[in-house]
Amino acid sequence: MRETNQVIMVVLAVVALSVGLAGVAVAQDLHPSRRPSPMGMARITVGDTYMRVVYSRPYKRDRDNIFGTKESEALVPFGEIWRTGANEATELSVTTDVMVAGQKLAAGTYSLFTVPGPETWTVHINSALGLSGTGVFADGEFTPVDIPATDVVVVSAKSTTLEEEVDQLTFVWKEAEGGADMCLQWITTEVCVPFRLAGS
Repeated sequence: MRETNQVIMVVLAVVALSVGLAGVAVAQDLHPSRRPSPMGMARITVGDTYMRVVYSRPYKRDRDNIFGTKESEALVPFGEIWRTGANEATELSVTTDVMVAGQKLAAGTYSLFTVPGPETWTVHINSALGLSGTGVFADGEFTPVDIPATDVVVVSAKSTTLEEEVDQLTFVWKEAEGGADMCLQWITTEVCVPFRLAGS
């Protein structure tokens, strides 16, 4: 009887350990590097100013309709606010005051949202941080937030067509006189916003 109890205890311990390890494996799979849309970062230093975008990078995969009208069932519909990536809201940091398309942006960290359009995009630099996309999760429920209410800078930017397709959403900084252009590239779309050092 005693040996039977010991065998049962060993079996229960093995089962508990297996369940625990499975839980650890699931938790590890949530790491940003193993997400379907992994995290990325684009950064540049211009003079004493460091500028950085941190975002999640979706792939095209088998989707043929990324940017387009809502009626066409585009992944990112024209006229609707977009987290500008996947997962959490994209974040933008600047270490000194800069001018964004002629508007002053104080040094700090911000969320970055966009409203795509067929020819012109609206770019929202926003003070709300820690968002899951365009809202917050609490008690398992998603609540959207009023993005325009916390906008700091809102600018328009022209959309241009790339010659070569970019399979995965990509941000790049392109050096320019007095600063750099922050450019979003995905599929054949490119949208660039000028960032210039204050006083340049």
